[in-house]
Amino acid sequence: MIKTTLPALLLGLTAIASTALPAAPVHAEDQKPEQIHVRGSIVNYSGSVLTVKTREGETVDVTLADGWKLASVANAAVTDIKPGDFVGIASLPSADGGDGALEVLIFPPAMKGAGEGSYGWDLKPNSSMTNATVADAVKGVDGRTVTVSYHGKEKKIAIPDGTPVVTIAPATKDDLVAGAVVFIPAEKAASGALAHQVLVGKNGVVPPM
Repeated sequence: MIKTTLPALLLGLTAIASTALPAAPVHAEDQKPEQIHVRGSIVNYSGSVLTVKTREGETVDVTLADGWKLASVANAAVTDIKPGDFVGIASLPSADGGDGALEVLIFPPAMKGAGEGSYGWDLKPNSSMTNATVADAVKGVDGRTVTVSYHGKEKKIAIPDGTPVVTIAPATKDDLVAGAVVFIPAEKAASGALAHQVLVGKNGVVPPM
């Protein structure tokens, strides 16, 4: 079901964590473009430009790069998360000192290891994104707690009831209709936002990341 274009999309989507600039001076042309995330609803799609009304209420034009990739998300369930799965979990620190999930993305098996690590995320203030392998999944009183591992480290994340859980699904340009919800990992360019990947919601499922 996963098209061959999807791995390229996921590599871009999961590797958008901003990295610290090197301490040594670098030439301007060597610096990576600033990464931004566009979240919102489609206003218009015209081939190479996607106009989006963002969650902040601003209307922006996103230029689609040559060879850009498209995918959607499909509903999954907490019970679909199994030991050995590779997941991306956006979370917030909780009062008990652990982390509570805001959303969970279950990667296709071919994408295991993409963007592995834990880093700051902008879904909500103080949120983080952890791309890691599920070590175990234990049903708790208040939902499910997963232990994930990445780069030799472990992290426990609680997944409260009602947390969106999705996986990647195919999409076509026909899905880019007005009102459809999108998540776009893009980069700042002279002309505005430039995107190589778009994740679109369909059939009532929206990209929660």
